[in-house]
Amino acid sequence: MNPSGVILYGPPGSGKDTITAELARLRPEFALFQRLKAGPGRTAGYRLTTAQHIEELAHAGEILYRNSRYDAEYAIDRGEVSALVDADRIPVIHMGQVDGVRAVAAFPINWVQVLLWCPEETTRRRCAGRGDKDLDARLKVWHETRQDLLDHASEPWSLVIRTDQVGAAQAARAIDDARLAGASAEGRDIRGLVG
Repeated sequence: MNPSGVILYGPPGSGKDTITAELARLRPEFALFQRLKAGPGRTAGYRLTTAQHIEELAHAGEILYRNSRYDAEYAIDRGEVSALVDADRIPVIHMGQVDGVRAVAAFPINWVQVLLWCPEETTRRRCAGRGDKDLDARLKVWHETRQDLLDHASEPWSLVIRTDQVGAAQAARAIDDARLAGASAEGRDIRGLVG
């Protein structure tokens, strides 16, 4: 089978971490891609670095995508994606911008592009439940993600999953099934979903 990876796109609280954990339970080959991060906030799940290092990688053509959010800078570097693929791992990349999904999907492996969605109230409840200290910022990002989807309503997705209606284990199985089937992304009208 050709190398593959998973891009999980969704707003805060949509289940990216939970579904990634379920994917790893399903198959040990699944591995969370730890983005480079420069700045304050959460440290778990990131490779901490400096903004200067990210800039140097960008100048060398090693950055697939970079963005700023929550007063920090994040980057997805080509070298780390390659290292996971070369180790026969299946990278799982968390994304919050459609432009980032497009940029990462240009890396030459079979990507399963998954839109995870949940209502704002679900994001509020989940973020509060996990102790996020920046709840207002995360709710602002929920609205930014919704607008991003509306602005890119014809963006192709391999799967669309409502995580307030589908459990994490079921979502993980659906994602792995799509990967095994070589699912490609296709246009879907998501305006009714995020309305």
